Amino acid sequence: MIYFVLGLIAIILIILIMNIKIVPQTNAYIIERLGGYHTTWAVGIHFKIPFIDRIAKKVNMKEQVVDFKPQPVITEDNVTMQIDTVVYYQITDPKLFAYGVERPMVAIENLTATTLRNIIGDLELDETLTSRDTVNTHMRAILDEATDPWGIKINRVELKNIMPPAEIQDAMERQMKAERERRESILRAEGEKKSAILIAEGEKESAILRAEAKKQSAIREAEGQAEAILKVQSAVAEGIKKINEAKPSEGYLTIKSLDAFEKAADGKATKIIVPSNIQGLAGLATTLGEVIKTKDA
Repeated sequence: MIYFVLGLIAIILIILIMNIKIVPQTNAYIIERLGGYHTTWAVGIHFKIPFIDRIAKKVNMKEQVVDFKPQPVITEDNVTMQIDTVVYYQITDPKLFAYGVERPMVAIENLTATTLRNIIGDLELDETLTSRDTVNTHMRAILDEATDPWGIKINRVELKNIMPPAEIQDAMERQMKAERERRESILRAEGEKKSAILIAEGEKESAILRAEAKKQSAIREAEGQAEAILKVQSAVAEGIKKINEAKPSEGYLTIKSLDAFEKAADGKATKIIVPSNIQGLAGLATTLGEVIKTKDA
């Protein structure tokens, strides 16, 4: 009898120990009592009543990501393409997640596919390829609103790959190549234009500098000649002034006139006008010369 009681006590202790549960971080346990929802266990240690309570569902509260397979969609301009999506979600209400919808991930995948078809159906091919952010934002808003009753929050939706048909891809590649070549031609033409402008501006500035240099040289040469003339005239005026101050005799002036006449008649002039006073002086000089010759004879 004693062994039976000890054994019974040991079994009860084992059962009680086995019903002590510890909920780890970022998890929540849904507890049902007699088949109905009872409570939600948060992080910590808990005790479950044997044979009455049961853990109906263990819920991971961390943000999770699911990559859905590519879905066929048709654009407004009747182009069929394959698009796969990536959804980042987080469970915010474990009770709603456990009882809100059967197979939540399948529900989210189907909802994502139908939402994607509706959005892409209103866009043309080019808009689809260039409006990823708009499509992502629109899908996230729709999915987040639809999954609220399921205790799920949609944090982000990303279009992972957009795969048009092969012939569309080839046409797009050819278009991109032609666009790159066009931009290259434009850049080359602009470079040649700028180069020609720079060369023309350089030649213009060089011509201006050369003309300015010639101008400055001519000005300086003219200034030098003018200064030389002024100095000569000043010297002549100074000589005349000194001669006048010395009060030269008429004979001296006559001799200076003969010197000037001699320089004028050095063979470079074709016609010479001789003043009357110099003509008389010349006759006087001839007479004096003849008198001297007579005396010598």
